[in-house]
Amino acid sequence: MNFRVGQGYDVHRLAEGETLWLGGILIPHIKGTVAHSDGDVVIHAICDALLGAAKLRDIGTHFPDNSNEFKDIDSKILLKRSHELIKTKGYEIVNIDCTISAQQPKLKPFIPEMEMVMAKVLEIDVEQISVKATTTEKLGFEGREEGISVNAVVLLKKI
Repeated sequence: MNFRVGQGYDVHRLAEGETLWLGGILIPHIKGTVAHSDGDVVIHAICDALLGAAKLRDIGTHFPDNSNEFKDIDSKILLKRSHELIKTKGYEIVNIDCTISAQQPKLKPFIPEMEMVMAKVLEIDVEQISVKATTTEKLGFEGREEGISVNAVVLLKKI
């Protein structure tokens, strides 16, 4: 069997008055992500990991942040399209693992819903996707609540 590993990383600045979409769900918080799209850093990192594993470059290549077509777009659409792209190259998802780095808000209560929403979009079992959250102990831009980052890893196999 042919397996491929992909890694993705995304960062967005946080600001008051913006919405905070993570893993396809709206998280109640006083700050949200500043972005061209809905700013869902979880989905963006996973898209990059999927595309990279299939040697399809990155999210910016397929969904440029200077295109009006993607202005305020729901990132679940980008996730679905990224999944369709990897399928055209003959790959399917084995598993996805990602870690959100944010000081606030506390994300643990939202993780099961994030996993379910993304699994549904990707048409995979919820057991194939893992979301974790951590703080940076008030260090760095995440710790100062200036931004949020996500690291994602995926394993694909040739169909």
